[in-house]
Amino acid sequence: MKKNDYFYEIEKVYFEKKYDIEKRLKEFKEVWEKGSNKDIHVELSFCILTPQSKAVNAWKAITTLRDNGLLFNGTAEEMVEYLNIVRFKNNKAKYLVELREKMKNEKGEFITKDFFSSFKDLREAREWIVKNIKGMAFKEASHFLRNVGFGKEISILDRHILRNLVRLEVIDEIPKTITPKLYLEIEKKMKEYCDFVNISMDSLDLLLWYLEAGEIFK
Repeated sequence: MKKNDYFYEIEKVYFEKKYDIEKRLKEFKEVWEKGSNKDIHVELSFCILTPQSKAVNAWKAITTLRDNGLLFNGTAEEMVEYLNIVRFKNNKAKYLVELREKMKNEKGEFITKDFFSSFKDLREAREWIVKNIKGMAFKEASHFLRNVGFGKEISILDRHILRNLVRLEVIDEIPKTITPKLYLEIEKKMKEYCDFVNISMDSLDLLLWYLEAGEIFK
């Protein structure tokens, strides 16, 4: 394991943006600490919309559904017209409805935060998401957990992260497909690298996102 020229290049950006990155990570933690069951449900729903869509568009769509009440009460058909800015809108609308029914108790109250508080650790929570929530695999489950403040030990392996991991020589190439086994193997390599360079996983993710998109988003 080594620090190559590309690392020293992005390390400069990291120190320039460290305050903004840490501020954003603190905001993620506060979402969990101060958020209600419905607030956490919004974050989980957001990650259903992100596959093959811009995060900014997914967030715009989910907050519109939140604000007009359809996320909590609407049918899939009613939601679809607000999902034109994300891909696979029909499937994703159905997934949002299915998720909503999973995250309610017998009284019809949302339990999303309470439910995820019951897991013994975040890896167990992530496994449950992957196995039980349609439209979410390891990447989306990790994205959700990072966005509510639990990202220090997990990675969001999307294309921009993988591309940069190749440039950092953490992996040799971007895989054509990522199985759950391969996802965990790459995540382990990224964690070892982060420990080596003394930058947390969630900080490195936001840094690499910034380098690709020019902003520190979510």
